[in-house]
Amino acid sequence: MAQASFRLDRRGVGEILKSDAVREVVDHYAGEVAANVQVLIPSGTQVQVYSYTTDRAAASIVVEDIRAMGWQARDGIMTRAAGFAGLEVKAWQR
Repeated sequence: MAQASFRLDRRGVGEILKSDAVREVVDHYAGEVAANVQVLIPSGTQVQVYSYTTDRAAASIVVEDIRAMGWQARDGIMTRAAGFAGLEVKAWQR
């Protein structure tokens, strides 16, 4: 049986992760999570999406209210909003 060989093209993967196509997907899901969290918090509370690029396309969703950390701790607003968008939230590990 022949053995297959695989070599990861890190530069190519980096280009893909920074591409417009990946940016569109990231921004789409960030917008969906932001919309989902908006219905879980008091009316009038601002939710912002910030897109950025590091070694890949990324986005942050910010609930602009000091009480948001408490809402997340008590009710899991961000975790639930991500789940409603079909995303899986995992604990960060080093």
